[in-house]
Amino acid sequence: MSERILNHPVLGSLENTEEVSFTFNGQSFKGQKHESIAAALLANGVRTLRYHEENGTPRGIYCNIGHCFECRVNVNGKQGIRACLTPLQDGMVVESGNQLPTPVRDWSAEHA
Repeated sequence: MSERILNHPVLGSLENTEEVSFTFNGQSFKGQKHESIAAALLANGVRTLRYHEENGTPRGIYCNIGHCFECRVNVNGKQGIRACLTPLQDGMVVESGNQLPTPVRDWSAEHA
């Protein structure tokens, strides 16, 4: 079920868009070529893009303009990609970040 807005009262209708396939956490989705990964995930009902590295709380899109880094995902094996700024391409493999093993060790305290 798509949650995509196809006809916007100000921006008009979505026309002449090329549909592409991509995966997120192993699940197949469709999106519009060159829209942001974040927009494609939202249109497919995905709200959680990653989990906080330390406490495991879900993270999604916050600012959607590239300032906050909350939408970091792994794309084609590359870590820390901002989903709100990265254009979707056919065949992309997108994965969420997960909680790191705890406790996160403070190496500086051990070597002080």
